[in-house]
Amino acid sequence: MLKIATWNVNSLKARKDRLLAFLKRHEPDVLCLQELKLDTAAFPLAEVADAGYQALVHGQKTYNGVAILARVPLEQPRIGWGVDIGDAEDSQARLVSAVVHGIRVLSVYVPNGSEPSSDKYQYKLRWLQHLVHELERHHSAKEPLILCGDLNIAPDDSDVARPDEWRETVLCGTEVRSAFQQLIGWGLHDVFRQHHPDGGVFSWWDYRQLSFPKGNGLRIDHLLATTPLARTSQDARIDRDERKGKLPSDHAPVLADFAWPP
Repeated sequence: MLKIATWNVNSLKARKDRLLAFLKRHEPDVLCLQELKLDTAAFPLAEVADAGYQALVHGQKTYNGVAILARVPLEQPRIGWGVDIGDAEDSQARLVSAVVHGIRVLSVYVPNGSEPSSDKYQYKLRWLQHLVHELERHHSAKEPLILCGDLNIAPDDSDVARPDEWRETVLCGTEVRSAFQQLIGWGLHDVFRQHHPDGGVFSWWDYRQLSFPKGNGLRIDHLLATTPLARTSQDARIDRDERKGKLPSDHAPVLADFAWPP
């Protein structure tokens, strides 16, 4: 069984001990991280190695930053888009990928978008289009591939505890949900949805207004796989316990098990 997980840690400096404990407790074969908020050179490679993992890191101080951790060598690494996408904000560390166990793994951190009327929201929409083009340019839906990360999109009202409060926001708007469906249309499957078709399970709760204890969450962290991998999926779950206790991230990890290789 192959275990793949994704987690927006919202500052690895603040969550390093939690990360190491998570690796020990769950022993994922692959873990994608987002929002590291530290430079590549500041990533705790030695401690992660002591835990049994290699890492591919695309860091950025203060904001952004993504990584892939794996128990085996990370092959064919790719940092960023691999091409100039002609965007002034192309320097943001939001994408990294590698091949692990014959699977192309992408760790992505989609921009939040701030407000629908903002330039940041337009950047988010452009970024999502670039992501679709990245898949079209470099990959095939027939290959084993998984896109993991904080997409900052709740694809359906069933992924939102209070849909009316979030309608047409940057996380639930028509345009971003359409972009999510473009990813699905390219050839990806929502692995978590396969096992929880009725929704009502969330991965993010705002720090403000007691959102977590009140259950006011959204599912914006995803594992999206092509058919060769998705059809081997055995289970998927969210570790809500990681949102509890001292200094939690506002996101909880999402994990899935695959009978891989088939």
